[in-house]
Amino acid sequence: MFNFFGKKTQNSAPPENISDRSIPEDFNDIEPIAFYFKAETGITFEKQQSILKSKLISFCKIRHIPSFKKCLEQVKNNQRLKQELINYLTTNESFFYREQHQIQDVVNKVRLNDQVVNILCAPSSTGEEIYSIAIALLEAGVAKDRFNLIGIDINSEALKHAELGIYNQRNIKNIPAHVLTKYFNKKESKYCLSNEIKQCVRLQTENIFTPSFKTMGKFDYIFSRNMLIYFDAETKIKARQILESLLNDNKNPIYFGHADLF
Repeated sequence: MFNFFGKKTQNSAPPENISDRSIPEDFNDIEPIAFYFKAETGITFEKQQSILKSKLISFCKIRHIPSFKKCLEQVKNNQRLKQELINYLTTNESFFYREQHQIQDVVNKVRLNDQVVNILCAPSSTGEEIYSIAIALLEAGVAKDRFNLIGIDINSEALKHAELGIYNQRNIKNIPAHVLTKYFNKKESKYCLSNEIKQCVRLQTENIFTPSFKTMGKFDYIFSRNMLIYFDAETKIKARQILESLLNDNKNPIYFGHADLF
């Protein structure tokens, strides 16, 4: 899942215009950029205005952007800067085998038939959740060619982390010892996920509110855990309707997190 306002990101964009440094700074009105960010991502900052302001000021100063107004102009016209802003405001925190009963429910259903199933994990954050699903399926004896696993997230840096598949002790704390030994190699204090598991998953940067999301196809099972907690009530309903529209069978539930209250 993604969590907000952690430390991001080592790759800073160069200033769009060096002459902007001579323009007086104006970091007062955050409403336009907060409104834009919500419209693009669904994420609301209504209860974190002071934290948002602090983070946005840091984001702008690192890039020599003199004002929130100028930042919004540049973000609207620069896809790379827009992605950097998304990455900066959405950090990630997750771990393996979270709410494992939901994963086991899908595993049990997959084992009951011999059809290939398509599973979506939205968001997939740094990979712990979608890799947990892959491990659970393999451990249950489901062959790799029986499932397609796709993970999406709006944070491209999180997905790069997922592609590397390197985790710390906290991330793997819930994994049984025999599973950990089977699918991870320990290097000093880090745990490196095997290529066998990484190759079971396809990852891509995607936003559920963009038109391209609906072109991803249909899915038999969808996991969307602890994403809706960052949306207001109206946006939660909208997100749920979008996810439901991608289900092959609307009788199948969407697996939300325990904190994703409607």
